Parts: sequence; structure tokens; C-alpha cells
Amino acid sequence: MAWVITRLCADCQDTACVKVCPVDCIYGLNVDDVNFRKQLFIDPEECINCAACEPECPWGAIFEDVAVPDLFKEDIGINARVFAAHPRDEFTTTPVPIKSHPSPEEIKANYEKWGFKNS
Repeated sequence: MAWVITRLCADCQDTACVKVCPVDCIYGLNVDDVNFRKQLFIDPEECINCAACEPECPWGAIFEDVAVPDLFKEDIGINARVFAAHPRDEFTTTPVPIKSHPSPEEIKANYEKWGFKNS
């Protein structure tokens, strides 16, 4: 897996990353599942490691797998398991954003919510 969307995306889902992905490997899950947060996911089998998504995420939720902060390491496995747990027809490459273009205060509050200290 090259890139991972962490829980910093949970309940935010800005779709700027989806729009720039050249291979459409970023998905929203269309069904409720208590095992997975309401967020976007990168299919590790489809990702071509282009890194186009990372700078587009206004929430700072996307990391290269080797650079995922320790706080979010479990998100690497979660991001992969969601695709094993659900058939392709339960995903969309055109998710409706929940929040778009957050303010700096919203980003800070989201980091605090998850205990993330961005350096």
C-alpha cells in the first residue's frame, strides 16, 4: 500500500483528493458498517503511488504508509480491510462531501479530537 487515509478524514470527507486521483482509487463506502468509520478510503490494490491526493486533502488526513503517525498506524489495516469486507458495488468514486474547505479552526479542532499533534 502506498497511501493511506487516516481517521482525520472521519466525518469530514472533503472530496478534493478524489477529484485529483488519476486512477480513481479513492472511495466512499455507501453502506453503514459499524466496523468502519464514515470516511474516504484508498484501495491499496489500485493506488499507483502518485501522491496527487496528499497535498489536496485540506484536513491533512492522507499519509504515505511509511509515514503514517504512530497514533494512526491501525488505519493502515483498516484502509485495506474495508475493501475485503465489502463488494465493489457498495463503494463510490463520487462520494458526496460532508464538509468542504475547512477553516484553520476546524482543522485544529479535528486534530485535537483525534489527539494529533501536527508538527
